[in-house]
Amino acid sequence: MARWTPIERTLRAQHGPLLVGVDEVGRGPLAGPVVACAVVMPPDRRAIAGVDDSKQLDAATRVRLAARIREQALVVSLGAASAREIDRINIYHATVLAMRRALSRVPERLGCEPHHVLVDGKPLRTLGHVHTAVVKGDAKCYAIACASIVAKVTRDRLMHALAARHDGYAWERNSGYGTAAHRAALDERGLTPHHRRSFCLDEQVSLLLDAMTPDDLGVPSHGLYTE
Repeated sequence: MARWTPIERTLRAQHGPLLVGVDEVGRGPLAGPVVACAVVMPPDRRAIAGVDDSKQLDAATRVRLAARIREQALVVSLGAASAREIDRINIYHATVLAMRRALSRVPERLGCEPHHVLVDGKPLRTLGHVHTAVVKGDAKCYAIACASIVAKVTRDRLMHALAARHDGYAWERNSGYGTAAHRAALDERGLTPHHRRSFCLDEQVSLLLDAMTPDDLGVPSHGLYTE
């Protein structure tokens, strides 16, 4: 992404130049928080070359770009929701909570209200801010891509730090996702305070069901079907 995109140019013409890009990282892992980032990039500067959907970049590139984004951004604001909050209110509402926390700090740090909010994904009824939602926005909007990169680098560093305190789960490599090594450590060591208990229980049930045969379930093989 070498320039501001047509979506952003249109929104700047409609609302004003100060667009906030918002994205989150960490909806799927078994452990750790969901982290959201809100970024306001200077509208009078060219886009940073190489900024793209964080999932399309290797770790070293993300770290390099995150540093450049922080140097140039008018505002970088982070918000998170913990594993305990995810278990209590579910991952969807925890994601919105993390985004709201990130957005809440933007006006003070910017010195004024931003002109419009851009969010990756579908519209969020409880976000509390008028916004434009863009499906796959981290690949279509520069401001959202910047937020995606900073959120990913921040969460990975947090999981590295937690890995040092909770040895054996390989969070420094898997960032809390349900890899084979992580699942094996769960079986051997059990849950930590940073595990999403609801996710881990769902995963254990799924693994058990996958391993069961029709005879285990007490039904003939022709009685199993998928939709």
